[in-house]
Amino acid sequence: MPPQRGCTNPGSHRFAGPFGRLAFRDRARHDRPPSVNPLVRVIPAFFVRLFARPYVAGDSLAKAMEVVQRLHRERDLLATLDLLAEDIRTEEQARSNLDTYLAMVDAVAASSLPPAARPTLSLKPSSYTNRPLHEGGDGTGSLAAITAIAERARAKGVAITVDMEGRQWTDFTLDALHKLHAAGHTHVGCVLQTRLHRTEQDLKTLPKGIRVRLVIGIYREPAEIALVDKPAMKERMLSFAEQLLRAGHYVEFGTHDDTYVRRFLGEVVPRTGVGKDRYEVQMLFGVPRERFLADLRRQGVTARLYVPFALSWSMAIQYLRRRLDEYPAMVWLVTKNLFARR
Repeated sequence: MPPQRGCTNPGSHRFAGPFGRLAFRDRARHDRPPSVNPLVRVIPAFFVRLFARPYVAGDSLAKAMEVVQRLHRERDLLATLDLLAEDIRTEEQARSNLDTYLAMVDAVAASSLPPAARPTLSLKPSSYTNRPLHEGGDGTGSLAAITAIAERARAKGVAITVDMEGRQWTDFTLDALHKLHAAGHTHVGCVLQTRLHRTEQDLKTLPKGIRVRLVIGIYREPAEIALVDKPAMKERMLSFAEQLLRAGHYVEFGTHDDTYVRRFLGEVVPRTGVGKDRYEVQMLFGVPRERFLADLRRQGVTARLYVPFALSWSMAIQYLRRRLDEYPAMVWLVTKNLFARR
């Protein structure tokens, strides 16, 4: 378990979330209105739910906590919990998301799991405002909500991570992180996306000893500010992870690519000389990596799954329909994973 400090702790939305094409995070295409795929609209709800079920830990906080406890009991895996909440249009929705996260803090603190095995919480700034930055708003309410969650979490001994969203949110998120740490909220972590060119400078200005989830990111960004080549993004993960470890930070290496996990553990970690208490590997709940994760645990490597849940299956279905609208090929990727558990 990492120290209760830091900057995503589940990427890839997606772990941003956090982790690639199957990073089921709230991934709005911030540069243009979402497309509507008529084929996706006619897919029966029960079929969409079938797709969502392996990746969503139920339709209530109680069910999500059961999944977290089972992951630890049966597979010795840690978790970070995320509420599927997007497309906020009213203050009531924003307030509901805040109330849910406060309840999540209480549920984690009251868990029967030992403190070191309790899940962390991952949250997105856009969940707490009906004036989102990616739509030209000012993000009113977001920082106040995150601060309220951080205060409750500090009092209860729960670690949280502020996820990174599209480029319109980057400055806001990093500024919020610095304000939170300046106020003593060192239990708050964040996410850095290697696809963004600015990240190399951002990682040099992080609060001391912070917890950082490092991911390639899932938000499609213009070529002038971000890489478009995934292998190059993954190579940056190795380089940035080494820089973070050498700077004294805790690294959460978020990817499903076995090759790069092995290179991180076999190349980067030995070069830095850090112990196993300075890093972990993160992947998404439901993505078929059971054997690989079991092997990591046998080696004594901390492994954590990014576990999303919804407050109702209708919310999860709406969420997945939007993902299918944005990326129709996901149908085939999910179908492949349903038959490729390994």
